[in-house]
Amino acid sequence: MIITKVTDAAKNDNPHKVDARKLYDSEAAQVIHLTLQPGESLKRHITPVDVFFYVLEGVGIVEVGDEKQEVNIDTLIESPAGIPHCWYNESQDVLRILVCKAPRPGKATKIL
Repeated sequence: MIITKVTDAAKNDNPHKVDARKLYDSEAAQVIHLTLQPGESLKRHITPVDVFFYVLEGVGIVEVGDEKQEVNIDTLIESPAGIPHCWYNESQDVLRILVCKAPRPGKATKIL
């Protein structure tokens, strides 16, 4: 059995300059714990594989393609491969998101 605590996972350097910690990484999938502080956001980007997001804590604005919506805790959002997407934390509280990519990307994410 392998157990990984978010607090023990290393922060990954990323173009968004936010707290991103890889919790799982195999050919089949990749799971990242993302924390956005109040006022932080991701850069709009395209992932070469399907992604789904699960909101663990807080309220955020998710953008997938031409759609933009406020979402909160215990919500799952799907983002198909090749579609631009982004996250914004415009609240006064921390936003924590579980990011799952399947399969693990073979190419880099394209920042727009």
